[in-house]
Amino acid sequence: MICILLVAGHGTLLETHIKNDATGLYAHLTGIPKALLPGVGGKKILDFWWEAVNTRQLFSAVYLVTNADKYKHYERWATANDFPVENIINDGTTTYGSRLGAVADVELAIRSRGLQDDVMVIAGDMLCADQNFDIAQVLRFFRLKQGELAIYYEMEEGEKTTSRGIVEVCPSTHRITKFMEKPAAELTQSRLASVVFYCFQKKTLPTLTQFLNLQARVEDRVLGKYLQWLINEQKVPVNGMKLPTGFQLIGQVGLSDYTKWLAHYSAKQQGCPARSITCRSYARIGIMGNPSDGFNGKTIAMTIANFWAEVTLLESQTLVLLPHPLNDPTEFGSLQDLYCISRKEGYLGGLRLLQATCKKFYQFCSKQGMALTKQNFTLKYDTNIPRQVGLAGSSAIVSATLKCLMKFYNLTDNDLPKPIRANFVLDVESDELFITAGLQDRVVQVYEGLIYMDFSKELMDKHGYGSYIPIDMSSVPPFWLAYLGDPSDSGRIHSTVRQRWLNGDTDVIEAMKSFAELTDRAREALESRDWSKLAELMNQNFELRRKVYTDECLGPGNLKMVQIARTFSSAVKLPGSGGAVMGLCLDSDKLVAMKNAFQEAGCVFCHVVPYDPCSAFGQ
Repeated sequence: MICILLVAGHGTLLETHIKNDATGLYAHLTGIPKALLPGVGGKKILDFWWEAVNTRQLFSAVYLVTNADKYKHYERWATANDFPVENIINDGTTTYGSRLGAVADVELAIRSRGLQDDVMVIAGDMLCADQNFDIAQVLRFFRLKQGELAIYYEMEEGEKTTSRGIVEVCPSTHRITKFMEKPAAELTQSRLASVVFYCFQKKTLPTLTQFLNLQARVEDRVLGKYLQWLINEQKVPVNGMKLPTGFQLIGQVGLSDYTKWLAHYSAKQQGCPARSITCRSYARIGIMGNPSDGFNGKTIAMTIANFWAEVTLLESQTLVLLPHPLNDPTEFGSLQDLYCISRKEGYLGGLRLLQATCKKFYQFCSKQGMALTKQNFTLKYDTNIPRQVGLAGSSAIVSATLKCLMKFYNLTDNDLPKPIRANFVLDVESDELFITAGLQDRVVQVYEGLIYMDFSKELMDKHGYGSYIPIDMSSVPPFWLAYLGDPSDSGRIHSTVRQRWLNGDTDVIEAMKSFAELTDRAREALESRDWSKLAELMNQNFELRRKVYTDECLGPGNLKMVQIARTFSSAVKLPGSGGAVMGLCLDSDKLVAMKNAFQEAGCVFCHVVPYDPCSAFGQ
């Protein structure tokens, strides 16, 4: 790969404003080429780009194309910055009227130096908001997609489409479906702006000459017009890669805009020297339909404010994952203490969840064409979600970690939509950690609140995810929750049901259809506030589950808790994979007596506090 830095622009508006500035504040910048003006972090704008591409492992050579008028400035810059002076290409022009145009400058570099390789083209006078993005990710994505590549970013408020090349990008293939050079706002809804930052395959380079032969006017010999022609007319596949940062081409702005954007970008860099981000994800209860989420069924689940996982990300020099003192113990009082803790809690704490999420996040962003900044961080977590009682404690840690990473790298819901985010959390657990699970927990923890979920095969095959519909949180009766004080591994409860389902066992298939029917009826009961009907459906949900999984698989602890609840005429079912029960008791006196009975049986009892994402304090 060869890199070409373009700095051949002439007599810009900015240069004129600096020359005519009456304040005298910018007199020392008079006559300075725009690429050598101060950039973010005290560096010249071109310094940043040279540091980004000055890597022999990535580029076999880097060339700089300038004009005759400013050549001496760049020659002096080159000797001061260890840039090979022989790689500076002078296009011979001295005035704006005699300029060649950016496409002709690129073609000059390729032709005059006999370049026979893939080429990256960058405007060397672009201000970049983030000084830490990893250009190696751009090259990896270019090679992965095996096609032309255009970098784009999401424009900030106030930026106008008429000042940018605007792209429309297919989210699944990453192919740019349309390129518009500085369109009026009413012509597109896209806010994705292309910048002079492209990768071209060796086989595509001849199209530069072909394009130039079609353009008599120098005004049309710009890279935006070339990309528009290449994509819209020639139908050459060009992929898009999003950088989580903004860009400003200094040649297109005046002094006030230059100082405004420089101050804006500098403030972003300096405002948070060590950012701290904390995110929570909440435990959930499966109200109806579980465990059919892993079997193309339907479910209703709700996040609860009683329990949560919290992850904190702090910017740091190196990447550090901190073990939790209780869940990831590294020090013990004695060998007996180690034995007792390991025997009860096993060896799998939350640290593996942080690591797997980070690994999957990097892999996902690389495949999706989202370049991440070269910033490091320290991750730590805390959780009060009881272990091994089926309240989605593991997925809560993964979900909270993902929230932190998205905020840290400035990814939005457009980059990682909620349905895809839920799939991501499941993939972390299933692909990386081999945890058997369904989508329900991940969906409700991503969307938060009370969610109706349809995982039908038709939807999953068509979209890769189901239909997820929030239900009004005012439609929530007073649920209760109880869990074992000393639970066993909840993961065992799924038994052989999945294999039976995969084998086409009609009993299992029909049961999953029945779970879906119960869920639809439960949704109606919730929306109509028919709590008696909902209680009846909850009991049916448990009995159906009992029939499919058998008492042996459910285990004596779960069955004992169910029996306690039924003694007090309460509806009861399992909210997750086992170790806890939840229910609905409409008799307040019996509810008190039932609470006492659970506590006397060694269980922990609590009244469910729904977590409503629309309220800071839940409900």
